Amino acid sequence: MERGELEEFYRRYLQRCNEHRFDDLGEFVDDEVEVNGAPHDVRRYAAGLRTVVQEYPDFHWDLRHLLIDGRWLSVHLVDTYTTPAGRTANLQELAMYHVNDGRIVQVWGDLDHARLAR
Repeated sequence: MERGELEEFYRRYLQRCNEHRFDDLGEFVDDEVEVNGAPHDVRRYAAGLRTVVQEYPDFHWDLRHLLIDGRWLSVHLVDTYTTPAGRTANLQELAMYHVNDGRIVQVWGDLDHARLAR
């Protein structure tokens, strides 16, 4: 994929996530994807995202910066959501994605539930 194609690919992926259409992520995520060094399949990958929106139903990822280096994407996101107490919150998130043959095969990110709860 060329640089422009990778940017469009990531923007479509993020839109799908923001629509909370996690069952459709197979278009973007390989069935053998590595997340923070651990092997996952696309169903487990989707389940991790689904868990976030089950706890925070209005969760939204807002892309602020996207850097592309070969087949690596580095992103800076601002996540917004409403806490169980009804307070609006946001969180800075950084992630790196490795894309191979048109699918995400590796993800390194810093979003975890402990940070969301604070």
